[in-house]
Amino acid sequence: MGQEAIMRRKMISAIIFAIVMTIGMLVFIGLYIDERNLVQEKYREQYSTALGNVTEDIDSYIKAEGDKDMRYTRIVCDMSTADSFAFLIDNFTDRQKTVNELYTCLLKYPEQMTGKLEDVKEAVADMQQGLDKGYDKADEIIDSVNKKGN
Repeated sequence: MGQEAIMRRKMISAIIFAIVMTIGMLVFIGLYIDERNLVQEKYREQYSTALGNVTEDIDSYIKAEGDKDMRYTRIVCDMSTADSFAFLIDNFTDRQKTVNELYTCLLKYPEQMTGKLEDVKEAVADMQQGLDKGYDKADEIIDSVNKKGN
């Protein structure tokens, strides 16, 4: 009977240990998911802020406040920031492509894009609000750029 009692205690201890470990693992998984959601929300906020900066810079460029080259460079830099944060956001694949292509057009084809800044501003403002029409408008702008030119 002594051996059975020892084995029973060991089994009970092992079961309790397994239950405690399972609960601990579930707690850590929950904490991980919560933190991941917080990080994703911060990325979305930073993305939105960067898009807001792009619209402000376009306004400044259109109003011809100061050096136009510097203003255009700020537009490209802020669009680069938005592009970087778009790639950090989960489940954003199609929109990532549009943001990246818009950034590339601003970077590579400044002569063509300066004439389209009003449309870009409208598209970016809609993108900042999370509207699909902003991304559709950006796709139209991207398609209208002659990528074999400068």
